[in-house]
Amino acid sequence: MPVRTLLLTALAPAIWGSSYVVTTTLLPGHSPLVVALLRALPAGLLLLLLVRQLPPLNWLPRLMVLGALNFSLFWVLLFVSAYRLPGGVAATLGAVQPLIVVFLSAMLLSTQIRAAAIAAALLSIAGVALLVLTPTAELDAIGVLAGLGGALSMAAGVVLTRKWQPPVPPLTFTAWQLTAGGLLLVPVALWTVPEWPVFTAANIAGLAYMSLIGGALTYILWFRGLARIDPAQVSLLGVLSPLSAVILGWLLLNETLTSNQMLGAVLALYSLWLGQSRLGARRAATAAE
Repeated sequence: MPVRTLLLTALAPAIWGSSYVVTTTLLPGHSPLVVALLRALPAGLLLLLLVRQLPPLNWLPRLMVLGALNFSLFWVLLFVSAYRLPGGVAATLGAVQPLIVVFLSAMLLSTQIRAAAIAAALLSIAGVALLVLTPTAELDAIGVLAGLGGALSMAAGVVLTRKWQPPVPPLTFTAWQLTAGGLLLVPVALWTVPEWPVFTAANIAGLAYMSLIGGALTYILWFRGLARIDPAQVSLLGVLSPLSAVILGWLLLNETLTSNQMLGAVLALYSLWLGQSRLGARRAATAAE
């Protein structure tokens, strides 16, 4: 696997980590569902205009499933979790995604369950917990279920995106999924948001960043990586999202960086190295046989 492919894929979760700074500085007080809808649908429609290729009818059911898992269902559950739980608890629950991917890949892609993948996934959970979890964090049953459901949704999206690869470029596949996910969010937003807000220039700048950079660009890189890299390796890159969020909060919002967070950063990066080096070496050895 080329290092360039891995680095380009890693850019996606690293950029997703900036969503916290962008939301708190440019989009404070706005409905997360509205932000999610305006993040997915405009990006998907713009990419559709660029690729000028609609999906074949027999692909529509799979695209709706992928759009729901990767965007609609995932974001709704993520927002429910974020509303009902402290951010650290929600992020830690989301960090179980690589572990789920290991077992889903074995079920749906017939991959082996490897000790290195499980060890790396467990270390990533510990690293994220140290990065973002506080001793005073309180639990809420609905929030916990939503957080675990969101992790399961994204894990299933990762595995099925690898399993269902249409004969089109990643740009086209991303356009189809983003548009499907955005369309599925429309009725949810219309039902739950009583009054649509008026956006300022700063809000529009934030939405443009979230849609074009945090949406279109990152998911092109993410789905491109999923087509070329083992899903267990790709899912481990998710630790870069809370890591970049903590670093950006420290650099731009004057947030403190504790010794526990620094230890968590080390563990998260070590889990990433362990997963990429061990799984990549095993995959290369298997291909050579």
